[in-house]
Amino acid sequence: MSQSRISELPLTERSLADIQREVDAYISQFKEGYFSPLSMLARMTEEVGELAREVNHHFGEKPKKKDEAESSIEMELGDVFFIVLCFANSLGIDLTAAHNRVMHKFNTRDANRWTRIGSDDADQTKENR
Repeated sequence: MSQSRISELPLTERSLADIQREVDAYISQFKEGYFSPLSMLARMTEEVGELAREVNHHFGEKPKKKDEAESSIEMELGDVFFIVLCFANSLGIDLTAAHNRVMHKFNTRDANRWTRIGSDDADQTKENR
């Protein structure tokens, strides 16, 4: 496992609600609107595959072909995020509320699952996994 790489980064401040509204405004300018849920799931799968390919090029044993287009993990994550936003918007899901529910689940269900930094209780935590 690795440590946080964002704790020292100056992250851009924007609410998730604002980002959802921006994506909705973008999609709403087109007659076609949002794709169907099944089409969006296919698009999401495609984008996650592109992300996996990029991660494999950077951290795996498979180098890029010489004629392969340049991309980045950041851009591929952005593509996945965009599709998640579209999917949520099309289904009327507030992602901030969904995030809050998921974090509550992790903070309760997995409260003692992982070894906390500074804890001497490593053996007991591993047994709980």
